[in-house]
Amino acid sequence: MTLTLSSNIRTQTPTMVQHSSGMTIIAEQVPIDVVNLNLWFQVGSVCESDNINGMAHFLEHMMFKGTPSLESGKFEQKIEERGGITNAATSLEYTHYYLTCAPQDFQELTPYQLDIVCNPIIPDEAFARERSVVLEEIRRSEDNPRRRLYYGAMEICFEHLPYRRPVLGTIPLIEALKPQQMRDFHQCWYQPSALTAVAVGNLPVEQLIDSISASFQKLYRQNPSSFSAHLPYFQPETPFGKIIRQEESDDRLQQARLVMMWRVPGLTALAETYGLDVLAVILGQGKLSRLFRTLREEKGFVSSISASNITQKVQGTFSISAQLPSENLAIVEQAIVEEIRRIQENGIQPAELQRVCTQVAHRFIFNSERPSDRANLYGYYYSQLQTLEPALTYPQIIESLTPELIQKTAQRYLLPEAYGIFILRP
Repeated sequence: MTLTLSSNIRTQTPTMVQHSSGMTIIAEQVPIDVVNLNLWFQVGSVCESDNINGMAHFLEHMMFKGTPSLESGKFEQKIEERGGITNAATSLEYTHYYLTCAPQDFQELTPYQLDIVCNPIIPDEAFARERSVVLEEIRRSEDNPRRRLYYGAMEICFEHLPYRRPVLGTIPLIEALKPQQMRDFHQCWYQPSALTAVAVGNLPVEQLIDSISASFQKLYRQNPSSFSAHLPYFQPETPFGKIIRQEESDDRLQQARLVMMWRVPGLTALAETYGLDVLAVILGQGKLSRLFRTLREEKGFVSSISASNITQKVQGTFSISAQLPSENLAIVEQAIVEEIRRIQENGIQPAELQRVCTQVAHRFIFNSERPSDRANLYGYYYSQLQTLEPALTYPQIIESLTPELIQKTAQRYLLPEAYGIFILRP
């Protein structure tokens, strides 16, 4: 196998190489005495058909149940003996596995991390035991009002895109899964071309890359298969044409929960998302945000309120969430709509925009200081977009935004007369 060095996007950027197998390796040396290895696969719940929803997350659990050369439990033992940390997470469009260790242990521990993702045996007995763990995770999620609010909001926000399905799956679907289905799913989706391996820490870049490449070459066994992975193609859904409202009750709550949502651009229209990131901060992130000041501090209508712009690959969601007494639901909804209208009609002052853009840019920089932060950042953007450009230019782009662009973004995407709203009442 050979490696081809790509040109750096800018000076002082991570080094990226393309492995002949199709795997991408990204490495960066930083003067912090630790190394983080992050393995990002383009495999998430969007890859699943409806009848196996939850498979990607269940498979993440089963990755730690042994390989032909590493019996169940030995991987965690090897990591813990060296004082390392390991874990994994599954999302809509990716699954990633990560390991943090001392630099002197990186070469020894890297093969173990790669082995469990390349060669899981998925034993029938372990599958049955772990199914119970996953089912309990689903039950806890369904009993959590915050998760229930999120899932209800996503079902309203998306009519057709698989973002509306829970990453964990449902109890009936998980109960029906078979071990061989999971083996087939792994063989189909866990291909080198879907893998971005990122290493950041206090070792020379060449050593980081060589350790990953040599381990992968030794461990990866290409199996002839009739299966082939093709990432599904989805079209964004059209913006809401009216207000779509749904309410449910939960007698465990003492206060109501509200979330208002708009369908907005995703990573495939990345340039459109920056203004939405800033609008989320203007409206509902931090004690200086407009909705926090007016609805919580001045009027006391809500116990908490926040705004977020979540950027999935095909389509994102802009949401405003609040916890509040039930009798304030109507007035708070109207106040949120009126604040959006003020931005659309009057724009924002340059001083407010400068403060918010500085806040957003600096938060991005502060959250990229640790090796694990950087590895996550590089892995996320490259696995989703096959470029590191957004990870390297985000602060500069945010600080270049103008009041006119923010106003136009609000006018285009945050329609006051068309949105989804999900309410949980006590």
